[in-house]
Amino acid sequence: MHIHLDALGGVAGDMFAAALLDAFPEHLEGVRASVRAVDPRIACAASEHNDGILRGLRFAVSAPGAETVPTPHRHGAHADHHYHDHHDHPHDHPHDHPHSHAHDPAPHGHRPWSEIRAELERAELAPAVRAHALAIFGHLADAEARVHGIAVDAVAFHEVGAFDSIADIVAAAHLIAALEVQSWSVSALPLGSGRVRTQHGPLPVPAPATTLLLEGFSTLDDGIPGERVTPTGAAILRHLCGLEPGRGRPPGTIGRSGIGFGTKSMPGLSNCLRALVLDAAAASRPDRAELAVIAFEIDDQSGEDLAMGLDRLRAEPGVRDVVQMPVLGKKGRMMAHIQALVQPESLEAAIAACFRETTTIGLRHHRVARAVLDREAVTVAPEGRRVRVKVVDRPGGRTAKAEADDALDQAGQAERARLRAEAEGLALQEMTKHEITKVDR
Repeated sequence: MHIHLDALGGVAGDMFAAALLDAFPEHLEGVRASVRAVDPRIACAASEHNDGILRGLRFAVSAPGAETVPTPHRHGAHADHHYHDHHDHPHDHPHDHPHSHAHDPAPHGHRPWSEIRAELERAELAPAVRAHALAIFGHLADAEARVHGIAVDAVAFHEVGAFDSIADIVAAAHLIAALEVQSWSVSALPLGSGRVRTQHGPLPVPAPATTLLLEGFSTLDDGIPGERVTPTGAAILRHLCGLEPGRGRPPGTIGRSGIGFGTKSMPGLSNCLRALVLDAAAASRPDRAELAVIAFEIDDQSGEDLAMGLDRLRAEPGVRDVVQMPVLGKKGRMMAHIQALVQPESLEAAIAACFRETTTIGLRHHRVARAVLDREAVTVAPEGRRVRVKVVDRPGGRTAKAEADDALDQAGQAERARLRAEAEGLALQEMTKHEITKVDR
């Protein structure tokens, strides 16, 4: 299963929880139980919402000790917009910033990250939920430490804002753990614009910590001002998509979808995050497989350095193969024509690697369809030597091809050929035995 997040209005912790609960309402009670495990005084609710354009859910959290059922009105924008800080005096936010707290009777103190971490570690959470929550909060703490130039353990979070941030993050962690999603992606993110007033003075939108968390993600300017991605939302994205922030939505069949609303109204735009749940099995069927092709020419890089650069390009995640061939360029000059086959979701990262590892200043890319045969990699041990073999089901019958590198230490062409042939024969026998065993069962 793959989940793609479509950030129409933006991304915030409560919007993430609401979108997934809209798609998977059966997990609401589990979310509530996980939040209560951290602090029994905190209650959360998911309520239906229709902004006149779309319908979906809002996710709301009550303050500790509150007597009323939580309703999604506690902030002026997305539900978790707030700033984390290591200073010990109160934040000063304007009315349109989510944490004005004019109605909060509690003092504006701070809670150290180490204290919140210990609280999460003590809570009776499922191990996977705890791990996800600590990782998301850890991204927040790391970003704040970088912004302020302090140690991570010196970071403290706003005390009044901490309870809803903890609830939003624990809710997100519970859903991430419960759904066991294989991969995540997110659309280009609307960053908004303007300033927000804090105790540090006016800060630009997106906030400094948010900006650090979103390094590598695609962005867009839709002309609508305000804070569109919150620190908690950015930390969740960093946790889910950190290894491939530029990953696009893969092909697949949509199974479920959900919409989570923030609380700020935007002119002519639904302030929501949409979750599209894709069937990963359908996305990987051979008859629907796609690859991206990157092509360019090199005429000013030494052969030695180009060879090293292409080896590094082959090692990039999502790069399936890189080939090189000689061609004639203008004025009869010899050039190297490079072609790389790349998984579509890794295209942007592969393009960056091409520019980084070679001297090219321009390239072409396009998507192609591909047809692939069923294959399986097996390892056999002729004469006690481990040899990898690729077994392929062809229309004319099954074939096997041994990995040439596994015969490198054999002296002489004849010996290498003999070892590979023996390995290929053993692999075909193993596959046949395996199929007979399956039939017998």
